[in-house]
Amino acid sequence: MIPLQLTLKNFLSYREATLDFRGLHTACICGPNGAGKSSLLEALTWVIWGESRAASEDDIINAGEKDVRVDFIFKNNHQTLRVIRTRHRGQSSSLEFQVETPTGFRSLTEKGVRATQQSILHHLKLDYDTFINSAYLRQGRADEFMLRRPSERKQILADLLKLNQYEVLAEQAKDLSRQFKGQAEQLEQSLETIQQQLQEREAIAQQQATLSATLEQLQQSQNLDQKQLQQLQAVQHQRSTWQQQATFVKQQYQNLGSDCDRLTQDIAVTEAQQRQLSTLLNQEDSIKTGYSQYINLQQQEEILSSKFQTYQEAQQQKQQLQQQLSSQVNELNLKIRQTQAQLDALRPQEQEIQETLSRSGEVTQALEQLNSARRRLNQLDSLQLQVSPLLQRRHSIQIELDRAQARLSARLDELRSSEKQLNAQISTTPQLRQTVLQVGVEIGQLEKKRVYQQRVQEKGLERRGFQERLQENQRRYEKQLAELTQKIEMLQAQNAVCPLCDRPLDEAHSHHVIQKTTAEQQEVQEQFWVVREQLAVCDRELQVLRQEYSQLSQEMAPYEKLLEQRGQLEARLEATDEVYDRLYELSEEKEELEKALSVGAYAAELQEELRQLDAQLQQLNYSEQTHALTRGEVDRWRWAEIKQAKLEEASKRLAKIDAQKPQLKAQLDALHASLHELQTTSELQKRVEALDQQMAQIGYNLTEHNTLRTSLRQAQSWQLRHQELVSAQQQYPQLCERLESLKHTLEQRRSDQEAINSQLETVIKQLEQCPDASNEIQALEQQIQQRRRQLDEQLSQQGRLQQRFTQLESLQTQYEEQQKQFQDLQRQYRVHQELASAFGKNGIQALMIENILPQLEAETNNILSRLTGNQLHVQIVTQKAGRRATKKTTKLIDTLDILIADASGTRPYETYSGGEAFRINFSIRLALARLLAQRAGTSLQMLIVDEGFGTQDADGCDRLIAAINAIASDFSCILTVTHMPQFKEAFQTRIEVRKNQQGSHLSLSV
Repeated sequence: MIPLQLTLKNFLSYREATLDFRGLHTACICGPNGAGKSSLLEALTWVIWGESRAASEDDIINAGEKDVRVDFIFKNNHQTLRVIRTRHRGQSSSLEFQVETPTGFRSLTEKGVRATQQSILHHLKLDYDTFINSAYLRQGRADEFMLRRPSERKQILADLLKLNQYEVLAEQAKDLSRQFKGQAEQLEQSLETIQQQLQEREAIAQQQATLSATLEQLQQSQNLDQKQLQQLQAVQHQRSTWQQQATFVKQQYQNLGSDCDRLTQDIAVTEAQQRQLSTLLNQEDSIKTGYSQYINLQQQEEILSSKFQTYQEAQQQKQQLQQQLSSQVNELNLKIRQTQAQLDALRPQEQEIQETLSRSGEVTQALEQLNSARRRLNQLDSLQLQVSPLLQRRHSIQIELDRAQARLSARLDELRSSEKQLNAQISTTPQLRQTVLQVGVEIGQLEKKRVYQQRVQEKGLERRGFQERLQENQRRYEKQLAELTQKIEMLQAQNAVCPLCDRPLDEAHSHHVIQKTTAEQQEVQEQFWVVREQLAVCDRELQVLRQEYSQLSQEMAPYEKLLEQRGQLEARLEATDEVYDRLYELSEEKEELEKALSVGAYAAELQEELRQLDAQLQQLNYSEQTHALTRGEVDRWRWAEIKQAKLEEASKRLAKIDAQKPQLKAQLDALHASLHELQTTSELQKRVEALDQQMAQIGYNLTEHNTLRTSLRQAQSWQLRHQELVSAQQQYPQLCERLESLKHTLEQRRSDQEAINSQLETVIKQLEQCPDASNEIQALEQQIQQRRRQLDEQLSQQGRLQQRFTQLESLQTQYEEQQKQFQDLQRQYRVHQELASAFGKNGIQALMIENILPQLEAETNNILSRLTGNQLHVQIVTQKAGRRATKKTTKLIDTLDILIADASGTRPYETYSGGEAFRINFSIRLALARLLAQRAGTSLQMLIVDEGFGTQDADGCDRLIAAINAIASDFSCILTVTHMPQFKEAFQTRIEVRKNQQGSHLSLSV
């Protein structure tokens, strides 16, 4: 990955910033602590992987802003790619992925952020963990690998090489081996049970021969009794036929009697209806007379309703015309009142004007005094024109001096507040250290619970496997029960056949087979309930394990937060040094400001100009008080001008009133004449009078109309009577025909009843001649049934023996198959045991670490020789003798010690100074970076070193710079981050980072 351009918006301390990497090979990102150097590198990791040092993604948004956007363009495998990641505060992030083409950037964005992230990882072949452990040497983490104990270094290497996937495979192999072992043990028990059952075959063969002879004798006796029973049953069947016929004839006789009764009732109901209709038809004349009166009243009501509608329309028109006439009369009266009011208002105005014209002499004397005061005011105004610019300049200078003093005072207050905050922050340092220790203790306790939780999970997986085996047995027993139930139903049906030889079964053999099948069903049912009980016990155990696992998960919930809290607290402790430097700078600046404010040593040029302006004003001798008194004198006599204007205006108004009076009188007379004409001879008045005549001609009487309506409502009953009469005239002939039909049907039913009675007597005589043999049949059936039970018992026993014999043959086949399955399960168990051992820490993982350590040692020594001038050499030791080893017995233990050889000999890493230790750390870190990049399937084209040179002396810095320049050809882009001024001068290309109140800013110097 080779960076080309990085564009930031509202990311951490940056508001708007763009950094172009094109043409940069080896560059230094420099600036003071806290300026935002590391934020540039955090932007790279956030835009590509969505990871940063912030606790939540909203924390990366600049304070006071609502969204953040990072745009990164880079080269990878000869392709120019572009990643744009944005986020709005409180919402989810959005991610865009593009590739450059000849026509511009083309989108590679997938559906959803997660799918797009996977596409980016597929193109880069580099995840976040590999990046920060390879290309990115983060601040304060260069010695992370070296400071761990030898036993922990192997675990770090395993984590970097992502060997945890082999741990997952090992756990899976262990689970499978336990499953195969359990299945093999269960199968071995089953084989022992089958072998015991196979020993019964000889005894079953002897019992089958004895039962066959007994069955033959019983079957012969049964056949003789059945022939005799058939003869008796034929005689009894004939008697049953005559009995059924007698019952049928009796039923017919009863049905005919019921029909006769029903027809008699229908005839009575029909005759009653006939009499009712006859009564109504006799009242035909009175009903028609009443109905005619109702029709006449209805016609009269329609005529009056028409008159009422015409009368109402004329009345509405009259009301509308009267409203229009009243409106016009009111309008003329209003104009008359207004004109009279205007004429009356002219009289007081005329009197007031005469009084004003009588005071003209007094106004003339006051005008002379006003002109004299104005001449004095003009002289003072000219003097004021000279003084005003000087006074304005003096005022503006005084304002600027006050502002300068206010700025200094505000800055002093700000410095005092910042100093107080920094002192408070420093005072919390001991408490922070104590909190870090407490958090570490809590994390240790939770890690112990984590190990116990893993054990609970393993036990749960084991019980889950046992539960699945029980469920499989349960399904097998359910299938067997269903098959046996179906078999019993088939045997109980008619025409049942033998399930072994497919021959039809008689009743004895069928009963025998059913009993045998039922016994087998009960045996399978008992086994089924045993499995169900085991399943219930297993479910309870799993429930207990789940509750325990859930409780441990709840207790482990604060684990990640505690890790994050410890990281934040350690970061705050690391920032304490910067706080001390900042506090010293603030104290110096505060002392300078306090001194300047106390002696007034600020804005010297403005203070000198202020003294010169005061001298010029004193020479002009201008008095604002005298000027104000003269201006007041002019204002005191200014009323004369106003009075003079009023006198002229009064003369004009008097002439206007004299001309206006005759016009108003003429207008008043014309309005009176129009009002009289409107009330007597106008068109509206004529139309109102015409409507009055029309209403009189209509002659509508409301009382007469209401009386007619009452009579019409009373006569409405004749309309209903008339409808009933018409209906009766139509129904009466039909009702007479129906009555004749019912009488004829009744006569037929009575003749049929007499014929059925004679037939019943004949059937009773024939039934008395046939004897009843039911007692003999019952005795013979009991004897046959008793012998059939004996046959069924013998057949059932014979069927059980035959089924058992067949079952034993099937068990023999099953025994051979299970033996093969048992051998296969044992082989699978051994294979997965070996796989679990191979995937474990002492297997493939240890072998991979052993293979990579020589490469790491060679690469480290290659880089370290450039940094130290071949003065230091690294040796990685993976095994050493134990403490209890003797000369005879040497016991080796696994370790990962790092020994450093120099001119004085070989000694441990921990004995070296800070500068030498950093060079060793840097060499091992860079060697690890190259190896991780090779294993990830990508080349290490970019190297980032963040704040790694603070521990180096001048010679060490020179060697480190020389080493970076020496390995520069191995990388396409190398970025170093530092706040040391002497170190940044060693690089020709520098990216300067500065921070002010508007945020961090970038500048590129070559």
